[in-house]
Amino acid sequence: MTAQNVRWGILATGGIAAAFTGALVDLPDAEVVAVASRTEASAKGFAERFGIPRAYGDWASLAADDDVDVVYVATPHSAHRAAAGLCLEAGRNVLCEKAFTLNAREAEELVALARGRGSFLMEAMWMYCHPLVRRLKALVDDGAIGEVRTVQADFGLAGPFPPSHRLRDPAQGGGALLDLGVYPVSFAQLLLGEPSEVVARAVLSDEGVDLQTGTVLSFDSGALATLHCSLTGGTPVAASITGSAGRIDVPDGFFFPERFVVHRDGRDPEEFTADPADGPRDTLRHEASEVMRALRAGERESPLVPLDGTLAVMRTLDTIRERIGVRYPGEA
Repeated sequence: MTAQNVRWGILATGGIAAAFTGALVDLPDAEVVAVASRTEASAKGFAERFGIPRAYGDWASLAADDDVDVVYVATPHSAHRAAAGLCLEAGRNVLCEKAFTLNAREAEELVALARGRGSFLMEAMWMYCHPLVRRLKALVDDGAIGEVRTVQADFGLAGPFPPSHRLRDPAQGGGALLDLGVYPVSFAQLLLGEPSEVVARAVLSDEGVDLQTGTVLSFDSGALATLHCSLTGGTPVAASITGSAGRIDVPDGFFFPERFVVHRDGRDPEEFTADPADGPRDTLRHEASEVMRALRAGERESPLVPLDGTLAVMRTLDTIRERIGVRYPGEA
């Protein structure tokens, strides 16, 4: 890592990798120096698109590149354990997309590997790095609406997704929960911590993945979270937090909000809005900036996206899948 720039490697060449690389291009202190894919042609095409100097047709070459300070892993989550693990074994720092892994066991293995080698590791839960989400959490933590009683959140896409789509493929960790449900679960646990009890119901596809899942999380504080994710219908993608002294509504796009409204008992509603300059790409930019800040500070994990929190979310996702009967190939 140079005094000015953090040198990034990109592992995978799909849509989210392109979006993240585009965000890095906007950062003056970020430099994308290498990209890897399973095929050389895909890597070269991606490198030409973004002006990246080195393109590798295999993951191992990127992991071995000592000119890379941190690798962004953007494969499907079924490959996160293998891809991130390869990079950590080679001494690279890693930002890994969510869902972090297929299950908590794989997540624990990556965290143990990173901590054992003294490498930086972070889940790419960019919602946690969004300035307006950080403001919302600060208000809740400061007691703006009293003690939290309920959290509600949803994320549904209209589809339909054909059986050949990765979201319907068990081998790729398909289903609504790991792709979409991770956001409502992570939002609830950002505010309430890990639940003490999980109830869940789902509609499964013929392939055995969840098409939609409803979950109720119970917490030792007495709070409840009611969460929903779906591949069968577009939802408001909204959230609401109700407390003993008020309510916060996030009317749409709760994981990259443009605004939220605080209703405090006995007071007029107060609206908080995002920086008008921020767009969808800027959410990824905030995430990348947090990684680079942590690396320059010598931190091995981000206080905004702590690894213990990631592990707690993965345990909840495992429990939900146990309740709804979804198991992926190779799981015990």
